[in-house]
Amino acid sequence: MPDSSPPPLVLTFAASDPTGGAGMQADLLTIAALGCHPLSVLTGFTVQDTRGVASLQPVDGAFVAAQARALLADLPVRAFKLGVLATAENAKAVAGILAEHPGVPVVLDPVLASGRGDALASDETIVALREHLLARCTIVTPNSVEARRLAQRDDLGGCARELLADGCRYVLITGTHEQSDAVVNVLYGPAGPGDASARVLRKDSWPRLPATYHGSGCTLASAIACALAREEPIEEAVRQAQQFTWNALRAGFRPGSGQHLPDRFFAGRDRHSC
Repeated sequence: MPDSSPPPLVLTFAASDPTGGAGMQADLLTIAALGCHPLSVLTGFTVQDTRGVASLQPVDGAFVAAQARALLADLPVRAFKLGVLATAENAKAVAGILAEHPGVPVVLDPVLASGRGDALASDETIVALREHLLARCTIVTPNSVEARRLAQRDDLGGCARELLADGCRYVLITGTHEQSDAVVNVLYGPAGPGDASARVLRKDSWPRLPATYHGSGCTLASAIACALAREEPIEEAVRQAQQFTWNALRAGFRPGSGQHLPDRFFAGRDRHSC
């Protein structure tokens, strides 16, 4: 008989992206491509194309919480993924939801700006992320620009140390925004009892692809959430997610006049058959 058990359920909190490249749509595509079932709580609406974000309309924090509680009262969520939360109010509301489910792994992609640099988080929202959310997170996945803005310092090891001190268990800082021939991603964890430094758990180097991509961070964080939902150890979850993301970017396509979009169903796909 076929297995009737459901796939792992992954709940994402994110703002919409009508292009399907990033945001909620990117999370849903990634989670589905990796064999999990996506659940979604919308935190905001955007007006954007593949070139950038024109505007962001937040969803009310109480409505964000109501969406989540309706799902969680009915469905056994195995992992949370957090993207653009849009406001400090929403960050606090999500923190309250996570506090009610302390055993579920949490992946935070702290999206502070679009690829073009359009602001997606105010200073107030950043403070709320650090004060209310990081302590609820299994892993936070900033790029180097986001890590420096969150931690208010330049050295990336020091940034990781600051974020770990805020309470998250692991920090993965990605090198997509660095000026280097390769993209180097570094996973940090706590050094040990009584030691405030950050320990490098793994360092991965990926060939830098020639194009620019819309939604690479969303894809990576969602892929980590899927691996954690399947109870993979953190280092293996990060390895699997990086491999998936790099392949999705390598197979990416440029449908408009802006950035390329990842192809999250890259395996065996023939676009001309559509």
